[in-house]
Amino acid sequence: MVTVCETIMLICFGISWPISVYKSLKSKTTKGKSVVFTFAIIAGYIAGIAGKIIGGNINYVLVLYLINLAFVSVDLALYFINRKREQRR
Repeated sequence: MVTVCETIMLICFGISWPISVYKSLKSKTTKGKSVVFTFAIIAGYIAGIAGKIIGGNINYVLVLYLINLAFVSVDLALYFINRKREQRR
């Protein structure tokens, strides 16, 4: 049951990241973005991944952590790309 709850949590959180990446691509701005918040989310996903590995509980949930981490990392990269674009204006 713990794995099911963790899966639901990761899916719910994970739904927002592709949307955020899409908005970052479309808007080409950093407005409404917090780089500190994004780094905190990345740290949280890394901690979750580490917990799975250290605890020896490697299962399909680890894939969800990795997918979420990838999307948040893309969003972070877009933040810096968009910030650079804004500075050139």
